[in-house]
Amino acid sequence: MAGAEGPAGRQSELEPVVSLVDVLEEDEELENEACAVLGGSDSEKCSYSQGSVKRQALYACSTCTPEGEEPAGICLACSYECHGSHKLFELYTKRNFRCDCGNSKFKNLECKLFPDKAKINSGNKYNDNFFGLYCICKRPYPDPDDEIPDEMIQCVVCEDWFHGRHLGATPPESGDFQEMVCQACMKRCSFLWAYAAQLAVTKVSAEDDGLVLNVDGIGDQEVLKPENGDHQDSTLKEDVPEHGKDAVKEVKAEQTSEPCTSSSSESDLQTAFKNQHLNMESQSSCKLQELNAKQFIKKDTATYWPVNWRSKLCTCKDCMKMYGELDVLFLTDEHDTVLAYENKGKVDQAADRRDPLMDTLNSMDRVQQVELICEYNDLKTELKDYLKRFADEGTVVKREDIQQFFEEFQSKKRRRVDGMQYYCS
Repeated sequence: MAGAEGPAGRQSELEPVVSLVDVLEEDEELENEACAVLGGSDSEKCSYSQGSVKRQALYACSTCTPEGEEPAGICLACSYECHGSHKLFELYTKRNFRCDCGNSKFKNLECKLFPDKAKINSGNKYNDNFFGLYCICKRPYPDPDDEIPDEMIQCVVCEDWFHGRHLGATPPESGDFQEMVCQACMKRCSFLWAYAAQLAVTKVSAEDDGLVLNVDGIGDQEVLKPENGDHQDSTLKEDVPEHGKDAVKEVKAEQTSEPCTSSSSESDLQTAFKNQHLNMESQSSCKLQELNAKQFIKKDTATYWPVNWRSKLCTCKDCMKMYGELDVLFLTDEHDTVLAYENKGKVDQAADRRDPLMDTLNSMDRVQQVELICEYNDLKTELKDYLKRFADEGTVVKREDIQQFFEEFQSKKRRRVDGMQYYCS
């Protein structure tokens, strides 16, 4: 019948068509991802001797420490050398972690690379990720029972991974954000809401819906603009941080004290008020205090942050103390970011990466080098001409086409060698 297709034609329609360029680009992308994640970690030496590594690729071994046992994390080198045949959970990267491989959490395993370890690493932090469970839904990834396509995003504070749909705020479609802070961490580190109004990719401000969370965190209330002078008092009372309220109280105490009859007393009061005013101005150098004086919204959602947002955080004495108490001092360190770690890995790998052709040439004598270069140039020229035919015709290069090319190239090479004449001088 006219128009009927044979089995080969139907099969070609079923098979996905992938161009050579697609294959090369995918291979390069995978290689770059591997360099980014693993490049900053040593694949041959256990990282234990380095102490709590600032950031490294980590794994959890389900074979050695299954669910129900104590959680443990192992470095990249130990995942290869000590747990090569085991079932591992890839944890991506985590901060300030020391390799557990072979310590008291591993009952039947001794580390082959660094066996002399302390029984436990008290500085390490663990979560459900070490048992292959993620997000608030505590599900594995990939989840065989989850049919909804969704990406996982890591919280920069707790370092757990979350489904985009479980963050309370949809990730920006453009993906134009560098870091995410989950709902739980935003609640614990509520000072970040003041910054979110100015810095977050999806900005959170009082103008969005006219709601602002009151200072006690009891609920949402409408933003009302006072018509009298009470606005300043209410602002100072509600929005000034604790380390600024004392100064306000002292000023009010001066203002409400018994009136003085002498001009010197009035002068002293004016001087005292001026000093307190100057003191408040010096305290206003705190970025967080300035932001807290403005209206902003607190919501039960995650927030998304752009590149370099951490550099905008206040580093005054009081704020640094607060970061320490909340155990988030790392937020002031730009080198703590995953982006900084990945960039370092790419740079290190690029420096170590050598050209295999040059390595081969360096191991040869002069005559062999010339012969290899000639062969390489012939191969490159003929392959380029061969592939150009497919490009001109707009056809796809298949596996059998490549196989045919190399078979013909080897056949031509043999004919050239067999046809060579050798002369004795």
